[in-house]
Amino acid sequence: MTTHSRREVITAAAALAGAGVAAQAASAATSGNAGTAGKATIPPVVHHVFFWLKNPKSKDDLARLLTGLRTLGGIETVKAIHIGVPAETEQRGVVDSSYSASEILFFDDVAGQNAYQVHPIHKKFVADCEHLWERVVVYDVKPAPTP
Repeated sequence: MTTHSRREVITAAAALAGAGVAAQAASAATSGNAGTAGKATIPPVVHHVFFWLKNPKSKDDLARLLTGLRTLGGIETVKAIHIGVPAETEQRGVVDSSYSASEILFFDDVAGQNAYQVHPIHKKFVADCEHLWERVVVYDVKPAPTP
């Protein structure tokens, strides 16, 4: 069985974020996060959040959460956004698909991520949706130092 570090998982998820990331990241200023030939440069600070709904079988609750998450793309410091639900991939010991939804937000720097935390859109999202979830796990990631 192959195991992967959190960084590898986050990097793979970021690579899958798609055309929205590629379009936005192309104009984003980055430092120390150069892509390889044919790959988009991804903004260097990643905020990845996993949500577990109180009522995981409720399609309405999931729809409300996803709608709320989509509003976060309106925050100026968010350079790209990916919102998703667990994929029907092969179940392996390292795969946790127990969550209901996730968001991946990309920022140019930690200051941008800090501004996002106190932004009125983010605060409204929390106020409107926190009653839906029972658990939230956040991974904030920055580029690893180069050797």
